[in-house]
Amino acid sequence: MKIQANSLGGFTVTFINPYSQMTVKELLETKLLIPRKIRHFLRTKKHLLINQQLVTWQDLVTKGDEISLSFDSDDYPQKRIPFGNPELVECLYQDSHLIVVNKPEGMKTHGNEPNELALLNHVSAFVGQTCYIIHRLDMETSGAIIFAKNPFILPIMNRLLEDREIGRNYWALIDGVIENKDTAIQFPIGRHRHDRRKRVVDLKHGQKAITQVKCLKRYRQQLSLVDCSLKTGRTHQIRVHLSYIGHPIIGDPLYCQRTTTQRLMLHAHQLYFKHPLTLETIRVDAKSETFEKGLP
Repeated sequence: MKIQANSLGGFTVTFINPYSQMTVKELLETKLLIPRKIRHFLRTKKHLLINQQLVTWQDLVTKGDEISLSFDSDDYPQKRIPFGNPELVECLYQDSHLIVVNKPEGMKTHGNEPNELALLNHVSAFVGQTCYIIHRLDMETSGAIIFAKNPFILPIMNRLLEDREIGRNYWALIDGVIENKDTAIQFPIGRHRHDRRKRVVDLKHGQKAITQVKCLKRYRQQLSLVDCSLKTGRTHQIRVHLSYIGHPIIGDPLYCQRTTTQRLMLHAHQLYFKHPLTLETIRVDAKSETFEKGLP
């Protein structure tokens, strides 16, 4: 599996097909999720090779075949953003297409203005090229987050995210002693009517939201450490759900009145997915000294 610049002003992706036998058309459409316009370019420009040979869209491709896809500047025009500081990046995993980093609390995933520097800019500087956001973490939240290193892999990873095939587990220190060791919080979430920063449980008009919560430890200070996994991905989902059941996250500036720490006690400690170009399971763990220091 590799990606390299080519003479077309773009890049070439080469990998060993990990999927069972199917037509070239099926591979491009259902597995690689290449947009129709770019599939057309691949065919007319003859930029697709299987085992270094030109093929038709109805030819069969089998597991173990070498796939080579060449893209030029018409396919994926170069996108440039300001580079940040690569020294601010803690890399947890990377390959030719993806990078997972440990986001510190207090840093935005991306800027709101074109020249605002955020984690995306720092990661792009670390990689040496513009990267792309696959999912986000709130500014106050720390932990593992994935970025795409090229536009080819982006729609594939977005589909994995939509299909809930990217697992994300969070640690949260919450107010109160949670009674059930395992529980699923299932309340729809919508926008707050009067505060654009906030979300609320909206039973009538909200979007479906499910958070699985497991109690890891109970403290004498009437606090609990819980592990949360997302079954859906709504904005502020864990924060809103835990606040709604009466156990807001300690240090939450929007949803908790009890502020005994200097940070939001929410940390994305684990992230896992099946790599779409190898089918290898990638599992990444992230630590946070500031989160651990905030525990009783």
